[in-house]
Amino acid sequence: MNKARRFSILLASVVLVLATVLAGCSSNSGKTTNNPATGQTEGNKPSNNSGNGEQASAGDKWEFGSEPLEFSMYGHYSWYDVPAWDSTVAGRWLKENKQINIKPISAGGNHEQKLSTMIASNDLPDVMWMDRGAEVERLREMGMLVPFDDYLDKYPNLKKWMGKDLNMLRAEDGKLYQFPNWYTGRPNGNAGYVINKKIYEELGSPKLETTEDLYKYLVAVKEKYGSSVTPFEPHLAKDHQGLGVLYTAFGENVLYSYLNAALRSVPKDGQLTSLFTDDTFREAQKYISKLYRERLISQDAFTQTVDQVEEKVMQGRVAVFASASPTVIAMNAHQEMVKKNPDSGYFMIWPIHKEGLNKDKIYPGTYTSLGWNVSVITTAAKDPEKIFAFLDWYTGPEGQSLLFFGPEGKNWKGFDADGYPNFTEEYDAQEVLQLQKDQDPIMWNGNTGYIDPAKMKYESTLSADKQNWAARYQSEITWKTQANATEFVNMDPAPDSDLGIIKQRIDDIFEQAYAQSVMAKSDDEVIKVLDKAEKDAQAAGYSQLLEFRTEAWKKNKALLEGN
Repeated sequence: MNKARRFSILLASVVLVLATVLAGCSSNSGKTTNNPATGQTEGNKPSNNSGNGEQASAGDKWEFGSEPLEFSMYGHYSWYDVPAWDSTVAGRWLKENKQINIKPISAGGNHEQKLSTMIASNDLPDVMWMDRGAEVERLREMGMLVPFDDYLDKYPNLKKWMGKDLNMLRAEDGKLYQFPNWYTGRPNGNAGYVINKKIYEELGSPKLETTEDLYKYLVAVKEKYGSSVTPFEPHLAKDHQGLGVLYTAFGENVLYSYLNAALRSVPKDGQLTSLFTDDTFREAQKYISKLYRERLISQDAFTQTVDQVEEKVMQGRVAVFASASPTVIAMNAHQEMVKKNPDSGYFMIWPIHKEGLNKDKIYPGTYTSLGWNVSVITTAAKDPEKIFAFLDWYTGPEGQSLLFFGPEGKNWKGFDADGYPNFTEEYDAQEVLQLQKDQDPIMWNGNTGYIDPAKMKYESTLSADKQNWAARYQSEITWKTQANATEFVNMDPAPDSDLGIIKQRIDDIFEQAYAQSVMAKSDDEVIKVLDKAEKDAQAAGYSQLLEFRTEAWKKNKALLEGN
């Protein structure tokens, strides 16, 4: 998920990514001293229960807001720092009404060095907001994280909203150390195709359903507008965005995730198999290569920046825009374009499919129940249970409504029978939109399964032309056409292991072959590129990586099935 996404994840990217679309915080009241013999910490070593001997017994529940709570928080990203707590409406309201203060710890633009320094100096923040995976596991193995298991029943929002999929976040020791962000039990996501309305209508509003329809349309765009308009604009082609969306058009139930570094394979008959030899992938690459060599795709697709893509979309110089999360860019462009010409703007279409395939089994994007990243509480925290109580409140109806719609009273008041906000007659859509943008940096444990229906409760009362652009197409198209890829998470080997080194080699081979196959001068050359990539990958240990990931995949499926 592109980290620059922030608000795109919020509106669904966003992703998460969006997540994409987020951040974390803490306080150093409990210093830690590493015990090299055990990998645990002296003085603050977590117990088998709450992780802090000062906590109340299991039968006691701390009420968030009943007394002051302060902790430090750190976001483990080079592009992000936890903002000042007083800098947002929600932060100020929480400080005044719930007695909570969060002290930011900056990464200083070098998050890897910052984390290493904090570990070496035994000066951890109370909470860290970071990606799932190797770094979290390293901290756990060093005994620096507090398990949440004893808190889940006392503070039930996370357990209620995530359900049994929460088990997918458990560590090897069976305990839960991670509080997820943008987790969900319902489909979400933004991947798909955005169409320039003015260009489409000037070309006669032709049928745009199949890959052949799309090809004919792109040819017509080029013939009419020449170099002034890009027929097909893929968002971040170097990350397979846009072009990866096209790949899914060539097979029913084919997932965008198969291209990602976390998978790089295709499931067949209970095994993960080579992506390079997959018939669907090869057919898609030949089609994409044809578009590229006929100059129907941006010729600088692999080198242009996000800003350059956004500029073209904003200026209406793109006929078709495809991405894993095109909604925020397209929405902003649509709003600006219709101000000048009400008949212009953008709209989304149902995903393109190869002729003969079932259009309802085409999934241009994926989501996982785990969402994007996580918050972890370290053993430096003086009050880990109270911090968890805050995070659990924050991810529940009250916290999410505060973040998305502002403090109770103006835009909403109370909750309906289903637990969603009751919106008032004073609801100010522009104010809400600005609040969401401003507060995006403190949305550390977003609850997609709650907030998406809450947003749509309001949007559904409006006519289509008055609905939020992104929310409208999420409801009509994208949420219906994203596939659940939760079974394919947590399948990477340790980066410094033999398999981790093999993975990096396979990634390098894939990235080179992907770009070369797109820019190939013929279908035969596409196949030659992929044949060579397969040979090189096997020589680099691809089969061992596939075997490892197959076993991880089977374990995931067993967890999801409750076994």
